[in-house]
Amino acid sequence: MSFNSKNPFLNNKTFSSTAVSRKDEVHQATLIDFNQEMTLSGTINKSLILFLLLTASAMVIWWLAFNGINPIVPAIGGAIVGLILVVISAFKPQYSPYLAPGYALFEGLFIGGISAIFEAMYPGIVIQAVGATFVTFAVCLGLYKYKIVKVTEQFKSVVVAATLAIATYYLISWLFSMFTSFVPVHYGNSMMSIGISIFVIVIAALNLFLDFDRIEKGAEQKMPKYMEWYGAMGLMITLVWLYIEFLRLLSKLNSKN
Repeated sequence: MSFNSKNPFLNNKTFSSTAVSRKDEVHQATLIDFNQEMTLSGTINKSLILFLLLTASAMVIWWLAFNGINPIVPAIGGAIVGLILVVISAFKPQYSPYLAPGYALFEGLFIGGISAIFEAMYPGIVIQAVGATFVTFAVCLGLYKYKIVKVTEQFKSVVVAATLAIATYYLISWLFSMFTSFVPVHYGNSMMSIGISIFVIVIAALNLFLDFDRIEKGAEQKMPKYMEWYGAMGLMITLVWLYIEFLRLLSKLNSKN
């Protein structure tokens, strides 16, 4: 059984269907210029644009939060709208050039709000989480670039299975905690809870390898230009997940002091 990135934007189905349509265009003698093809450099540039948009949006909410505005509302609103844009783009990747920037802006509201809340509780935690996220990204990118870690089918299967297990556990825990007095084991600052956070961070980091692989394969298959935005958006989703998990882990460690 073949698995690919759990990230909905970088899964095999989307890239494969796009590749099929691309072959049809070539078969019908439709000329596609090189500038209309997905490239690694183009995806990197789009990723930087999304990162800047997300950061700018987060900084606005951060500033408002520390000037008396409650960050909960923009954080929740940003998360909801961001999720909606994710779902739309998953089914309509051709709209990614418009949906991806929107996602970055609204997800920035969520990140800014959540970061402000954590920073108020544990001063200095945000810069630690940002640093940890960047270091993890750089290490994973280096390991992938120099082929120290190879993305095999078995590797994909293990990472995707673990990611699905985490998503299922989070969903079930959230539902139980909403309607019962059940307290999930990943809450609090127990050693079990900290261990779970470390495990989730490892899986999130491993998802970066799958994302790098999908983007590289997409460029090699000469996907349409809009797939650069699609790939960049998917990479941002993984980085946001990684950052949030670092915030959670660091908050648990800080609360033990």
